[in-house]
Amino acid sequence: MEPAAGNDGGVRFSDNALMQCAMLAQQSFRGSTLYIVGLPIGNAADITLRALWVLDLCDVIACEDTRETRKLLDRYGISTPTVSVHEHNEHAAAERLIERLRAGQRVALVTDAGTPAVSDPGARAVQLVRAAGFAVSPVPGASAVVAALSASGLQSYRFTFAGFVPPGGKARREALKSLAAREDAFVLYEAPHRIRELLTDLGAALEAERTVVVARELTKRFETFSSMPAAALAAWAAQHEPRGEYVIAVDMRETSETELSERDRAWLDAVARELPPSRAAALAARVTGLKRDAIYRLIEGAGR
Repeated sequence: MEPAAGNDGGVRFSDNALMQCAMLAQQSFRGSTLYIVGLPIGNAADITLRALWVLDLCDVIACEDTRETRKLLDRYGISTPTVSVHEHNEHAAAERLIERLRAGQRVALVTDAGTPAVSDPGARAVQLVRAAGFAVSPVPGASAVVAALSASGLQSYRFTFAGFVPPGGKARREALKSLAAREDAFVLYEAPHRIRELLTDLGAALEAERTVVVARELTKRFETFSSMPAAALAAWAAQHEPRGEYVIAVDMRETSETELSERDRAWLDAVARELPPSRAAALAARVTGLKRDAIYRLIEGAGR
């Protein structure tokens, strides 16, 4: 364990009552370590206590855009110096970060919002730091994927995070067709200037009744969730002015109850004898990929 000292030699965040409750000053804060810090995806209040602590105490913060990160740092009174690490200079910038790590410094890596290396720059820097033999430690934060799914009401026992699909028409349609054929739920990101084309192509790729939730401006003032069948996507897109960043969640694909193999049916029978129907259905949905409601109907229909 190491004492918590601010960049100016003082102790700021560790003196805060919330920080003391979190016992941050008693946690290990290793030198020669790259800290991957998740930042809010829209609402600045979503930053974690540990993220504030790490950002305050690190020797330098590597940012996708130093101007954007400085806005957040200034809000919380953090004076840690920043350097630029983005997709166009990531390799060279990572080498400079490694030199800092060799000197025993602690380095934080952030993007403008969310977590580095997840549909954002950072993966290459992490690879190079690990290859150089230095530790990389995550400081988890807000996630647009999980936030959207948690409030969508969709069956997401299994899901694929697809992020941004190719922007070109043919490549986009092929990617969506491949995702639509899967049984699990999936999540897409899209920018406002491409959202209409994406939703139109997505609606054409999916079964007409498959449920889609379009989430916009997550955690911000004008946050919205719109749920609809795939057949309605094109019309919805035409009627709504594109604004803000989008997360699109697609429900699991309906599969026929007869698609359960004999082995799965035997396993389900055994589970249903040991657990209440709702718990048995939830467990079986995770294992088989079928929807929980469909399995529940199977169990109830068997009279268990």
